[in-house]
Amino acid sequence: MRKKIVAGNWKMNTDDEEGLSLFSEIVNMVRDEKKGDQIAIICAPFTHLKSLVQLGSETVKIGAQNCHQKESGAYTGEISAKMIRSIGCEYVIIGHSERRQYFAESDELLAEKTKIALANGLTPLFCIGETLDERNNGNFFEILRAQLDNGIFGLDTEDFSKVIIAYEPVWAIGTGLTATAEQAQEVHEFIRAEVSGKYGEDVAEETSILYGGSCNPKNAAELFAQKDIDGGLIGGASLKSRDFTDIVKTFNA
Repeated sequence: MRKKIVAGNWKMNTDDEEGLSLFSEIVNMVRDEKKGDQIAIICAPFTHLKSLVQLGSETVKIGAQNCHQKESGAYTGEISAKMIRSIGCEYVIIGHSERRQYFAESDELLAEKTKIALANGLTPLFCIGETLDERNNGNFFEILRAQLDNGIFGLDTEDFSKVIIAYEPVWAIGTGLTATAEQAQEVHEFIRAEVSGKYGEDVAEETSILYGGSCNPKNAAELFAQKDIDGGLIGGASLKSRDFTDIVKTFNA
């Protein structure tokens, strides 16, 4: 059975005190209000990770927002997957649209990051998505297929089965545009079909695919009710404990 997952991405927000306070609020609220077996994850800035892990919560898992593609070396300012795992983190976001856009991360680079994350015991949250131009041009399925083929479809079945996929319609993030539940489901269904074609139906049916396009407490229920949407990668709403908890609670019913 596919895992139901709500992963918060704080991006470059909160100082140390703010992060600890927000995380404590989220942990307490999720612990009190979550009734199902859904997984809650917070992907925080590097500066927060060890402190959040040391709070010792099994209620909310901890992830990083990025890692370097090499095990170690002369890469000043970078953080390796081994470092992230060594402090107790379990997850890492790979290929977020902002990393692709602002830091020119290619599919090939992201494939390396995925492999190094897996080799160090981290679960990748691997992001794919199309821009507004790509959607309007009508070739967005080809774009998504290429991101899957070049990014994670080189993994063997055992490693691929550990990956969580997150679909981010880049055109619906911070633009005022919103993907409908039907549009989101259409893409999720396409992604699952691509996984099935590569790894077989059994693997596809066990692969969690999250939606990452401005998911909030108002639209989460409609989105998560779709057959192929298994949760969300949450941006702005994860910076508000009440909003994030309400999204997690969507799976309670």
